[in-house]
Amino acid sequence: MAIPTVALVGRPNVGKSTLFNKICGKKVSIIEDTPGVTRDRIYQEAKYNNKKFYLIDTGGIDATKMTFNDEIKMQAEIAIKDADIVVFVVDGKEGLTHNDLLVRDILRKTDKKVIVAINKMDVKASQDNIYDFYELGFDDYIPISSIHNTGYIELMDAITKDFHEKEEKVDERVKFCLIGRPNVGKSSLMNALLNEERVVVSNIAGTTRDSIDSVLRYNNEEYVLIDTAGMRKKGKVFEAIEKYSLVRSLQAIDRSDICLVVINAEEGIMEHDKHIAGYAIEKGKGLIFVVNKWDTVKDQTIQEFEKLMREEFQFATYAPIVFLSALTKKRIHTLMPEVIKVSENIKREVKTSVFNQVIMDAFQLNIPPSYKGKRLKVYFSSQTGTKPPKFTLRVNNKGLVHFSYERYLENKIRENFDFEGTPIIIQFKNRSGDED
Repeated sequence: MAIPTVALVGRPNVGKSTLFNKICGKKVSIIEDTPGVTRDRIYQEAKYNNKKFYLIDTGGIDATKMTFNDEIKMQAEIAIKDADIVVFVVDGKEGLTHNDLLVRDILRKTDKKVIVAINKMDVKASQDNIYDFYELGFDDYIPISSIHNTGYIELMDAITKDFHEKEEKVDERVKFCLIGRPNVGKSSLMNALLNEERVVVSNIAGTTRDSIDSVLRYNNEEYVLIDTAGMRKKGKVFEAIEKYSLVRSLQAIDRSDICLVVINAEEGIMEHDKHIAGYAIEKGKGLIFVVNKWDTVKDQTIQEFEKLMREEFQFATYAPIVFLSALTKKRIHTLMPEVIKVSENIKREVKTSVFNQVIMDAFQLNIPPSYKGKRLKVYFSSQTGTKPPKFTLRVNNKGLVHFSYERYLENKIRENFDFEGTPIIIQFKNRSGDED
């Protein structure tokens, strides 16, 4: 069963971002040192009363500062098209505005359910304006205050009323998706993979709108290839349009076991390629770099380009790199073996006794320095999860763990076990009873 999608729309400064963070349960703005992790997020999985859904935040629509052109219209339409329910956020303090009417006109052209959230109702002036919003012509109006939580329960009950708590049926087949910037050859690569094997079993409707999950058979095993084909650019490329087109890719990443980041060899490595890889890493997915259109490169060898890739993607040196041409199908046969290898590694399990010995040996080989008279001690280590592999180390004081030492331990784990293509998570916990 598909996870529903909810979009927040409205003009600027009505409180959409505050409401977005409230519903997600955290301030959703990624600020990390890790290169490639996106710095702003418009999409997040949320949950209310055990009902899961995707939440999309949108930029404010403001016709007074710029012409109400195709860019602004398309921003709203993409989010609305992907949504099951639209929450139209308005400012009760300022009352009904011309921009609100513009948003209304966009929503009227759709058949989506619309809930009008009249925000800032903690201000006395809002009480006088509340009935003006009925002019918008929708059925559901809920007064709220994003800051003071007024009306929050009523709003969430209305949003999730028809959502189901039932869990999706588990599909054990390996799922992988192709992600990347526009025009890097994702669709061509998907077609090449399917045509190469000539054994497409069937087309099944995906949970992402306007997307078809293709089932292919390779070495007598079925795999699900998730299409992330988003919008095709028309004329001038607007940054905002590209930003919103990521939503479908993010949904596909969530549903995948492995992400294939497609790089256009002809154009070279772009900064946005790093951001896209960062999405997959942040979600703990298996990762493979696919350098497409390799037949167009004449002045570099595979070794030279791979060295450049490793320099640019230092945060994902564990990911294999495949060079191919989707158009000519040259080297296309090298891709599926990598998918199979990574699919095995993301669910690899290590015996506790063996893993514990590796960590203890690493600790003895490089004993961490003392900090303020205290030194880190590792008592016991074990694997506590898969997809991605997760390891828990019981220590005397997790506050003594420096990020460089954590990286050292990760390198030792990778030296001893085959985790190529998968991120690994290391968490430190204080031994029971030891709080120092």
